[in-house]
Amino acid sequence: MVVVPLSKSANEFEREPRASETRCTNWVGLAAGGTLLAGGLLLLTGRHRAGLVAAVAGTTLVLLDQQETVRSWWHTLPGYIDDVQRLLGQVQDTVADVAAQRERLRRVLER
Repeated sequence: MVVVPLSKSANEFEREPRASETRCTNWVGLAAGGTLLAGGLLLLTGRHRAGLVAAVAGTTLVLLDQQETVRSWWHTLPGYIDDVQRLLGQVQDTVADVAAQRERLRRVLER
């Protein structure tokens, strides 16, 4: 018979905590979701002013709850704006080239 020493004592083999015991309720997130849902329903039912106020309140709660996400978006936003500006510049150059080609073609066909 072989005896294998255990690295843990018998007291360390306690039960795992249940999911309901380890999970805490995010009340701000629930309030934000409920407010956004209420705002959407108010907008759908035609109460635009109340729906807009509720949607703004829900959005504010979400922004307060997710400050790190908003901060990271805020820091990456200038890079995206630069990319869009560069893309729009390329589109503008392409449209100008097409217009010049069209004008040349029109002059050639008029002869």
